[in-house]
Amino acid sequence: MTNTKPETMVVTIEELDRKGSGQAVTWRENELGNPKKLRLTLPQTLPGEKVRVTVDQPDRRRRKAVPDEILEAHPERTAPPCPHFERCGGCVWQHWDYEGQLKQKTGHVKDALIEQGFDPNLVQDTMGMEEPWRYRNKMEFTFSPEGALGLHEQGNFRKIISLETCLIASEQMVEAAMEVADWVKDHHLSGYNKDKHEGLLRHLMVRQSFATGELMLALFATEAPGAHEEAVDDLMKRIEKNFPHVKSLLWLENTAWADRTQAEEIHLLAGRDFIYDEMDGYRFRLWFDTFFQTNPTQAQKLVDLAIEMGQPKETEKMIDLFCGVGTFSLPFASRVGELAGIEIVESSIESAKRNADDNGISNTTFLAKDARKGIDEMLESFGHPQLLMLDPPRSGAGGKVMRRIGRAQPERIVYVSCNPDTFATDVKELEPFGYTLDGVQPVDLFPHTVHVECVATLTLNK
Repeated sequence: MTNTKPETMVVTIEELDRKGSGQAVTWRENELGNPKKLRLTLPQTLPGEKVRVTVDQPDRRRRKAVPDEILEAHPERTAPPCPHFERCGGCVWQHWDYEGQLKQKTGHVKDALIEQGFDPNLVQDTMGMEEPWRYRNKMEFTFSPEGALGLHEQGNFRKIISLETCLIASEQMVEAAMEVADWVKDHHLSGYNKDKHEGLLRHLMVRQSFATGELMLALFATEAPGAHEEAVDDLMKRIEKNFPHVKSLLWLENTAWADRTQAEEIHLLAGRDFIYDEMDGYRFRLWFDTFFQTNPTQAQKLVDLAIEMGQPKETEKMIDLFCGVGTFSLPFASRVGELAGIEIVESSIESAKRNADDNGISNTTFLAKDARKGIDEMLESFGHPQLLMLDPPRSGAGGKVMRRIGRAQPERIVYVSCNPDTFATDVKELEPFGYTLDGVQPVDLFPHTVHVECVATLTLNK
């Protein structure tokens, strides 16, 4: 007979999974007296810790549970400063000393490369932040059906944790978000119910340029603002009075079932539909849907590393693959003879062109195309590049794109990655084409989370 009663046990955390949760294994007897393995996933634990945990339905092969008590703590365990940490899904490692987080991230990169047969000694220690708090320049908050504003509960996208603060966002961003939250309560506005597909307010996006101080507030709603004229007028007055740095106040209609910050209609309530930001001395325009690095301090390190490791020369041609709005393109363009950027998102390419014009850069060509087809088209019209850079999404560039890069035979390749696992499989594809991985520098753009970025260079053997 199946045992469905909760059972309390003591286990030791063996390792962390890719989501940052502890993993433990224990053996139990089944109803026939035979040994049966139970794999446990235990959030907010650290390697080597001994914990007491109560497991519901322990007869299953895998279960997830929050520990009842830490019996033997890791020496790097620390008290999380955020009052929402235990429930909020925004961070997973506030209970871990920052130096310990950095070591774990370095190990992740090394493990990913070892799996593909590379020497782990190519990986440098992860570059951290002097102050690993208040680093995000963009946050996407969600409204609960009752209208409370917050972030998703850990592991539960149906549950919203109402927030009083957020220690990874700038103080001005949090203050502006709390003002919007108060406004919603005062006007008794409803949030969106994902199950019933009804309700008014879905998300609040807050962006801020750390360089210019400009703020953007973007409300995503299921109706036009005209149906709530009195409330909208009050919101505009509140923001104008209390937040002069808000240079863009938007109301975005989104009636799609998909739970994404997208818009069918854009209503400009105040200011302009974009804000200005700066990086590496270049000015960028950021719209609500513009991808831009969310940690400007560490993003600057990424740019500096890419330039240092890529060694661009004034006589060279360069291709920037997955170029986005030109975050890397513009700094590199001032150091090479000609630069061509390729990006599948047309709005990003238009932004890249505009950003180049705004900064007086005239040696760039930008193409809105799929990466693989874009390379073929650009090689034909632009010519052979000596230097190629790519900064793909978390899913990586993929084997077809990497093999196309290998056949193009650029002398040097700079790979900026936000996923060590896909990075390792991607660069493995270049070995048959004569490339050697020279070095990998991890950079921590997201303290207190599992994510880590890398900058790597590969050289063509001649």
